[in-house]
Amino acid sequence: MVGSSSNQQSLSLVDKGHVTKQTALNEKGEIIPGRGDNPNRHDILTGSKVDGSAAPETCGNWTMGGAEGAAMVGHSDRTGLDNSAAAKSWNSSHSTRGGCSIAAFKTTGGDGLFYCFAAGS
Repeated sequence: MVGSSSNQQSLSLVDKGHVTKQTALNEKGEIIPGRGDNPNRHDILTGSKVDGSAAPETCGNWTMGGAEGAAMVGHSDRTGLDNSAAAKSWNSSHSTRGGCSIAAFKTTGGDGLFYCFAAGS
């Protein structure tokens, strides 16, 4: 999700913690519905800890799709149930529950969305 800006600019936004509802766009450049919107789709699959290292929750290294497993997600709008750092994290807010299917992801505010970044040449 790099929106209409360049990949390099998007990477800079992440590095500086500026991923927000206005900058975390889908592949069409549209804002992703977040907390308070219906439906809430702000959970993004990252499989990351806050420091960017791999979390144990990766839906079996992204090979599971059923009722088993969980994935670490962040919030594309950096908004959660409270004002905690985790609730505001773009890459490590909470684990999904109920498995690794799209239906399970929807129960926590997601749609199975993920970020794609590319380094500038």
